Amino acid sequence: MKLFVFDVDGTLVDSQHLIVAAQGVAFAEHGIAAPSRTESLSVVGLSLPQAFKRLVGEDGPVEGLSESYKRAFNVLRLDPSYEEPLFPGMGDLLARLHLRDDVRLGIATGKARRGVDRLIETHGWQGWFATTQTADDAPSKPDPAMLLQAMAEADARPDATVMIGDTTYDMAMAVSAGAAAVGVGWGYHPAGALFGAGAVTVVDDAKALADLFTGALRTGADGIAPV
Repeated sequence: MKLFVFDVDGTLVDSQHLIVAAQGVAFAEHGIAAPSRTESLSVVGLSLPQAFKRLVGEDGPVEGLSESYKRAFNVLRLDPSYEEPLFPGMGDLLARLHLRDDVRLGIATGKARRGVDRLIETHGWQGWFATTQTADDAPSKPDPAMLLQAMAEADARPDATVMIGDTTYDMAMAVSAGAAAVGVGWGYHPAGALFGAGAVTVVDDAKALADLFTGALRTGADGIAPV
């Protein structure tokens, strides 16, 4: 049995326009110049408090920015121009994987529980995931607690677990938890940074990821090699 744990933003879902816009509103409410797009996306994957600490420092209005961001996000997500589409092929990949008897699926994300529940309902993924870990359940990535909890809930060994994500935080979390770290090249951190944080490989599209999983199921998660 293999456990494949997916990050959400930047891995399954392209939410960058919504994230950047919500950050812009939050910073404007506090009279602070908004970060650049690159800076905004660099903290995707962290919990909101940790993300804003990175952007404004420990002494900044972290709590206020977090609350402003959540309000803005919940308003903007209702606007069709801020749609959060799945990345190409990822929905089909999950649909195939969840039918396999030798696979369990998981989510580990900096999103809140409410956001993950909404995502699952929107795409009809109810019952597909053996474990869903959110910012409400564990310390922020790259702390390994989120992935360790996922493995415990899914009854999976570290050497049978693969973490799939687009940020260095995902890769570092996987390494700390003893799982294989697989980066995706379509997200918010560059491939070089993912390799530097411990990625075994970085894939360019959903087909390459599916091929990688085929090899992992044949050999074992710790046997993943570049494709």
